[in-house]
Amino acid sequence: MSSYRFCRTDDIGLLVDALNRCWAPHFPDEPPMTAAVFKRSIRDLQVWCSSCMVAFSGSDPIGVLIGAKRPSGTLIHKIAVHPDHRRQGHGRHLLTSLSSKLAILGPPRMVAEVPESFAPACELFSASGYVQEALLTDYVLDSDGTHLPTLEGFFTIPVTVDDLAANGLIGEADRPVCWERSVETLTARKGEIAGLAVASDESIEAYVLHAADGEVVSLRGVIDDGGTRLQHLLARLRARGLALRLPKVHPAELSTSLLETLGFRPTGAHRLYTAKARSD
Repeated sequence: MSSYRFCRTDDIGLLVDALNRCWAPHFPDEPPMTAAVFKRSIRDLQVWCSSCMVAFSGSDPIGVLIGAKRPSGTLIHKIAVHPDHRRQGHGRHLLTSLSSKLAILGPPRMVAEVPESFAPACELFSASGYVQEALLTDYVLDSDGTHLPTLEGFFTIPVTVDDLAANGLIGEADRPVCWERSVETLTARKGEIAGLAVASDESIEAYVLHAADGEVVSLRGVIDDGGTRLQHLLARLRARGLALRLPKVHPAELSTSLLETLGFRPTGAHRLYTAKARSD
């Protein structure tokens, strides 16, 4: 017999087990979930155990939903049903249960960033009344895609998340970004994020923030120079041996033409689904 329940802060072990039982079969190339990694998602993404659910068959987890919550909305970070228990309504029940809870407690906006290759989840969200709002594209920087332009009268300097925040250069409401690269996540991860910027005597004119593994977490040319300053910064980072990747780019965040100019090429995509919480 199936049962479902929301989780508590002392259920991290259960949620880790449920992810390894239910999510991992769909993504066998990913490393197993651990308690340490899950706790980092609480810090970085604001995952709330009370917004997470597990479906059971007897005492065995057969479905899991991981929810992250901010004032702007709730992210369904991961949802998966064990392959042996698919098409029995478990995923739909997890979604509707969370929706009913959020309709009362808020926030009402619900979002999901689903790998386009994860067909069962895409089908689930479409069938559950979610609307695809955008396609978020994953990019990598080609090995020969950058060169080092000559810049005169400018400086290349290290920058931090705090430096950019102090200059009003991150967290702009008019630049849509994925949940993992929002200002909340950058602030939570600032101790492990490095950056380079091109600066004049008066201001920062372009910057790139990145993690140690080469994930670009924020990049921006403050002035319109056709990407020259960003090319300079990316070439500097490649010279350090970083294999740069830029995940989940919203089409209104950075133009395709700019990314092509910089040497990025698409490698995959995520579908951005949205819905409003309902009690029915």
